[in-house]
Amino acid sequence: MPAWTMKLVTWNTQWCCGLDGVVSPRRIVEQARCLADFDVLCLQEIAQGYDALAGAPGDQPAQLAALLPGYALHFGAAVDESGVDGRRRRFGNLIATRLPVVQLQHHPLPWPADAGVTSMPRMCSVLTVIDPSLGPLRVMTTHLEYYSALQRAAQARALLDLHTEACDQAASPPRPDEAATPFQAKTHTLRSILCGDFNCGTDSPAYALLQQGDGAARLHDAWPLLHRTAAQPPTFRVFDRRYGPQALACDFVFVSEALAPHVRAMAVDVETQASDHQPVCVELN
Repeated sequence: MPAWTMKLVTWNTQWCCGLDGVVSPRRIVEQARCLADFDVLCLQEIAQGYDALAGAPGDQPAQLAALLPGYALHFGAAVDESGVDGRRRRFGNLIATRLPVVQLQHHPLPWPADAGVTSMPRMCSVLTVIDPSLGPLRVMTTHLEYYSALQRAAQARALLDLHTEACDQAASPPRPDEAATPFQAKTHTLRSILCGDFNCGTDSPAYALLQQGDGAARLHDAWPLLHRTAAQPPTFRVFDRRYGPQALACDFVFVSEALAPHVRAMAVDVETQASDHQPVCVELN
């Protein structure tokens, strides 16, 4: 039998709104599946209650749950607020997986004041799963601030700190308490993935900062691990140039030092127009 390979797809979906203006969670799922038979699907810009957005998205976490039987879905709302009508509105990240889940955490990222600059709260959603081949694996997905470089840098630093803290916990785990209490032993691991839309290119300070960890806490961009000096294909402004004239790679998959030797393949769907971003896939074993 062929060796087991874990497949992860990450995609900024623009609330599942394609360049044709049609909002379709079904199309997002179908085209993600064309890229890979994913075990983990990390989506950014998932909406709930924001009917005024283009295409009037509905309850997208519920819609995606119906489209992904056999997967556990975990929605982390970076924005959680009420509209003028009093209705709850949420916007953020979603992780779907068919692997066993042992822990879920949602970490708000820094949002320092940057006067006169448009911005919104940001979050990192973290899921610890058990992979049949790799064992415990920490999956982190995020979407950093687009408009504010100051906020984006603070958020990149916070992500590195979260990853470093998790690696320290794996190397020096806390003393466990009795089973079935909140202090019971947790699953810690040095193997982790950080993926999402980082809203910066490979020449940016935030991109460099994310890879400044030491030892086991070092993160590697998975693409150059396989392709050396060949640039990752662009994932933003490929077809839609409203936000700038040049296409840009800003959706990345970073892997920890312990996971780097297990990266086997990567791919970017450069054809789909189901969002204003392109999805990225990584395979590991």
